Amino acid sequence: MQLIPQAREGHQIIERYAASGFRVSGAVYLGPVLVFPDRTEAWAEPAFTVEGLAPVLAHGGIELLLLGCGRRIAPVSAELRTALKSGGIKVEPMDTGAACRTYNMLAAEDRRVAAALLPPV
Repeated sequence: MQLIPQAREGHQIIERYAASGFRVSGAVYLGPVLVFPDRTEAWAEPAFTVEGLAPVLAHGGIELLLLGCGRRIAPVSAELRTALKSGGIKVEPMDTGAACRTYNMLAAEDRRVAAALLPPV
């Protein structure tokens, strides 16, 4: 699905998502991605675990993490919720489409948001 975001210089914007991956700020990523306010990277260990989301904890300054769980919402483990909370990060699981739209809206408001996105397959 193509999204029509308001582009802001220096901010990552999710432009498109599909079963094959994502287009973020003009760059195409095949497979899962981690989107931060200042950069996007391929998600090397795509799992909703402390280990899989270690890059988010290491980034610093994130106040909200959106989990794009594919087509269906997945529960967040107590271990992951606790680890993120200790880093000052709230977490919201949702389907990938909703996560992409929510990320763009919050990023446009200059919120410190990140997204861990699985393609909707």
